[in-house]
Amino acid sequence: MPSGLLALLDDIGALVKVSAASLDDVPTQVAKTTGKVSGIVIDDTAVTPKYVVGLDPARELAIIFQIAKKSLINKIVFLAPAALLLGFFAPWAIQPILMLGGAYLCFEGYEKVHSLFSHHEETPAPAEEVKPITPEELEQERITSAVRTDIILSSEIIAIAYSQVATQPLTTQIVVLLAVAVFITAAVYGFVGLIVKADDFGVHLAKEKQHPMVRNIGRGIVKFMPHFLKILGYVGTAAMLWVGFEIITHGIRVLHHLVETLEHTLASVPPLAWLAKAVACAIGGLILGFIIEKIVSLVRKLFKKK
Repeated sequence: MPSGLLALLDDIGALVKVSAASLDDVPTQVAKTTGKVSGIVIDDTAVTPKYVVGLDPARELAIIFQIAKKSLINKIVFLAPAALLLGFFAPWAIQPILMLGGAYLCFEGYEKVHSLFSHHEETPAPAEEVKPITPEELEQERITSAVRTDIILSSEIIAIAYSQVATQPLTTQIVVLLAVAVFITAAVYGFVGLIVKADDFGVHLAKEKQHPMVRNIGRGIVKFMPHFLKILGYVGTAAMLWVGFEIITHGIRVLHHLVETLEHTLASVPPLAWLAKAVACAIGGLILGFIIEKIVSLVRKLFKKK
């Protein structure tokens, strides 16, 4: 009996060592995954501040917290388990789902670029009766809309995270997915909180009671923030196109080979190689987004005729 107990303890010890060894790799996997989803993270960060524009400044952080909380719940309770189950029962579906998400990112990126350069005048819509809405209802509408957008981006983040650890032990998969969900949610919405309150901070610094140099810094922050948000929007759109097309190239060998060849050709100058690959993917994403938009428009017209 003692020998059996010792053998059992030895087995448990060996299992703990294996689990610990696999968990040692978690920070590396999280860092690797974060790099892979950087474009989506940038886009998520660029999109979210618009949902608090026009609302009570005193409620901005509370609204962002509500969006962040719902985003984290979606990642941990729904998306991560769905990725694990899909990876166990239908691993062949991971790549097509990633490519579908990549195509969506290209489509969204193209729509944003198109809206920047299209200046056509729209025919004013006939006047309609405006339904009164309370500040609380408007706030809830904004939160719902933000979460709806976030869940699409979060799905892509979790899918990419799982694809990086699909061959790892189940324990590592679970820990990495949870770590990525918590880390990215905290990073995105923490940074969004800093962005939306930066102008308030600038106004505080610009008050008369402050030192003249501090007041100048405060005024500079207030003037800079609108430009910063615009630049962040451009960067987010470019990142969306780049990441979306790069995801698709992983499922199409010819495209993947072309992108890798371009990167290897300029490998002697790493920054230039990275930039060339990013630009090529962004252009490819823009072209693909254009094609998808035309297909979507055609389908809409057909349904309208019916």
